[in-house]
Amino acid sequence: MCSLKMINANIQSTAQVAPGAQLAEDVEIGHYAVIGPEVKIGPGNKIADHCVIAGNTTIGKNNQIFTGAVIGSVPQDLKYKGERTEIVIGDNNIIREYVTVNLGTAASQKTAIGNNNLIMAYAHIAHDCVIGNNVVIANVGTLAGHIVIEDKAILGGLAAVHQFVRIGTLAIVGGCSKVNKDIPPYSMCDGHPARVLSLNKVGLERWGITKETKSHLKHAFTILFKSGLSMSHAIEQVEKEIPAVPEIVHLVNFIKDSRRGVTR
Repeated sequence: MCSLKMINANIQSTAQVAPGAQLAEDVEIGHYAVIGPEVKIGPGNKIADHCVIAGNTTIGKNNQIFTGAVIGSVPQDLKYKGERTEIVIGDNNIIREYVTVNLGTAASQKTAIGNNNLIMAYAHIAHDCVIGNNVVIANVGTLAGHIVIEDKAILGGLAAVHQFVRIGTLAIVGGCSKVNKDIPPYSMCDGHPARVLSLNKVGLERWGITKETKSHLKHAFTILFKSGLSMSHAIEQVEKEIPAVPEIVHLVNFIKDSRRGVTR
């Protein structure tokens, strides 16, 4: 790692890299980008023009961060009092133009983004959010604080997610949706507020879920979201009637662990 932009020919002369910043030798930094003194950037990263990377931010390997993104700014939270928190970003992410990612707060200390995610232009990831792997957040997708998005989920463009909501693995949320409750894994949801429409058949197919498991999930979705049973009774019926394959176990546990309630 190097700490001075003079060492790295890939750093444009108009960029500002603060003393103390740690950059792998092959990191590319565009014109007028600003890198703060606590930032750590691993190998293979490309930081475009006019980006700002500040705060206690650690970025893994081979990420592409496009023009004007701002990562590591302080939380938009009145409870934040300047405590030392962090952002941790993994590997192979694409973070498009003007995305904003805020530091964590004292509540969890960290905002985290995993690996292989596509975060499209103007998306906002607020304080204490946790984004898994292979997630897509489309243009202007907006996450309030303390959101969890599990692996392989998709959030449509202009969708807004209320604080403390979870979006389950392999769920897809339609564009412009208002998400104020947890989105169950493997679901297709849409609306204002978002509601479960069906099983996310395309996503399941894309990620190689077996025909047998898809059949079990279809049966579970009928019981959970179309039977008219209370959620507790629906869960009892699912556990009684459907084999406990990993996807069914995850779906049931996700619903049981919900604090905000699960959208139906």
